Amino acid sequence: MNRSTMLAAALQQQEFDVVIIGGGATGLGAALDAATRGCSTLLVEQFDFGKGTSSRSTKLVHGGVRYLAQGNIKLVREALRERGFLLKNAPTLTSTQPFVVPVFGWWEKIYYTLGLMFYDLMSGKLSLGKTHYLNKKQTIQHLPTINPRKLKGGILYYDGQFNDSALCAALAVTAAAKGAVLLNYTKATGFIKEKGIITGVQLEDQLGGRQLTVKAKAVINATGVFTDAVLNMDEDSHDVIVAPSQGIHLVIDPVFFPGKDALMIPKTDDGRVLFAVPWQNKVVLGTTDTPVDTIEIEPRPLGEEIEFILEHFNRYTSATVRRSDVQSVFVGLRPLVRANENASTALLSRDHTLVVAPSRLVTITGGKWTTYRKMAEDAVNNALFVSKQKDKSPCITRELPIGNDAEKQCMMQEWIAAQPALAARLHPAYPFTRAELVYAVRNEMAMTVEDFLARRIRLLFLDARAAVATAPAVAEIMAAELHQPDSWASEQVNLFNELAQQYILA
Repeated sequence: MNRSTMLAAALQQQEFDVVIIGGGATGLGAALDAATRGCSTLLVEQFDFGKGTSSRSTKLVHGGVRYLAQGNIKLVREALRERGFLLKNAPTLTSTQPFVVPVFGWWEKIYYTLGLMFYDLMSGKLSLGKTHYLNKKQTIQHLPTINPRKLKGGILYYDGQFNDSALCAALAVTAAAKGAVLLNYTKATGFIKEKGIITGVQLEDQLGGRQLTVKAKAVINATGVFTDAVLNMDEDSHDVIVAPSQGIHLVIDPVFFPGKDALMIPKTDDGRVLFAVPWQNKVVLGTTDTPVDTIEIEPRPLGEEIEFILEHFNRYTSATVRRSDVQSVFVGLRPLVRANENASTALLSRDHTLVVAPSRLVTITGGKWTTYRKMAEDAVNNALFVSKQKDKSPCITRELPIGNDAEKQCMMQEWIAAQPALAARLHPAYPFTRAELVYAVRNEMAMTVEDFLARRIRLLFLDARAAVATAPAVAEIMAAELHQPDSWASEQVNLFNELAQQYILA
């Protein structure tokens, strides 16, 4: 998957059956869905694949215990089904994660045990493990640093976990293998219309500055928190759809939370769920739910959000985590579907919403990572319907393997055999190698130092200071691979260092 080849293909193609705007989870899922139905497919993303919300999740593939408590049975049932499909289709990027919910009263014991048993029951044949009650001693064995004060026991249940941005890259590679054309750093700047119907999309190559226009039989808007900006390109008087909400996560060393089990506190002071989840040999703490008025590609954590997570984690464990112990903080914006003006974002629906405009622009937004495949299926179904493309095949993504890790590993081993220096680690404390960097550039369209350190590997999210230390070596290798001058490498290091400061707590 090479960007120059992809750009040439976009320029050569006269018309696409489906053009997708947005290279996050849903957009990439739609590209794969459309390509496997026999559609000529183009996806454009103004930044990097998964740059926004899709790389900043809590890393869980789950039905949503909180949504069950809210009575949203439909969403939970759908998400549990999609969880099963995803774990089966992407086994190298997903795993089963045991969770423990501590209980501090007998009513909690009954309420949460019955609720989580029902949660497991709803997954049916796609269950990941049997839910059962733990006594106090067993709970402490599963959660060694849990605060034993007033602890009565816990409930063990199972959910899914994944590497979100790695899944984005795998979706892109798989879609490309099925014939889709995908372009990161390519912005949709306008629409071409005939009699009020969209027939083309105007694009701008953000790296080369080239302007191009492609014809389109159908267009899907899958831009997450930027949904309304794309709708404005179509019709500037439309109703605002998205109510963005900010969620932050803190990443700490497992010395503060040892073991393989995750902690789930079902109700914090603001009514949200708090997680402490082992991930990539670190622990992810989160999350918050803060309404925001300004949509930014790099949102910043608020001081009160940081203190909220630290205070709650320290309250429920015997560990004491301070700001200086946090190795990275990352922030994402949720594209929640707008309700009435007084509704808290914590209570807004996580169901996805699909809107078809008079111009036949199909917009898909809301939802959650776990249901990305179903969202993509719904979007493509509607896009093909309104554009009267009746000759296309039905959706096959329920049982479609995503990515080919064996092929990737084999290719890197061949390179290392020819060039042993590629086996060298990029940072002494982490396993990422030079071969992984070369692969990301040649086959996953990593175009910047940030693309690699933030999303192709997760070092910026795991240990921001280590990522800063690694940036110069990464920039040097990428400059050679991309045939860029030394000045490019220097500029990339400076840009990355500036970005990384947002991930480091002073």
